[in-house]
Amino acid sequence: MSEKLHPNIAHIAAILREMGATGEPVVLGESAPTAATAAAQLGCEVGAIANSLIFNAEGAPLLVLTSGAHRVNTDLVATTIGVAKLRRATPEFVREHTGQPIGGVAPLGHPAPVRTLVDTWLAKHPTIWAAAGHPHAVFSTTYDELLKLTDGTPTEVE
Repeated sequence: MSEKLHPNIAHIAAILREMGATGEPVVLGESAPTAATAAAQLGCEVGAIANSLIFNAEGAPLLVLTSGAHRVNTDLVATTIGVAKLRRATPEFVREHTGQPIGGVAPLGHPAPVRTLVDTWLAKHPTIWAAAGHPHAVFSTTYDELLKLTDGTPTEVE
């Protein structure tokens, strides 16, 4: 990989290597702030994109890794984790808890551990693509590896 990688991408690459992950960051030609734009550039189904969505769960961050083919049912997830209300996080909240920008939030590499739920629908895809800390970068993984990398909980989110 190039030595000119954005610091966030280099950080994610180092963590992936340390954890023995199978994939490494790939820098895309264009920004991929949505699952559809990422899938178009990668030539895969939109459902194989793991959207990293940060929510505010009564003041605590919650990361939901959902298939790009799904929308998160916030009422269902709130009930699942035992909070009254789940709110989409502000950009400032996301940056504070992940150190990464919206549109490029990786499922790992945050300043402190973030509770993570992983959409069971992602298990249908042999290869999953997740953001690598920057809107221009992704890495490939598998469902089982994603659970291991994030210490995530398999959850139905739609």
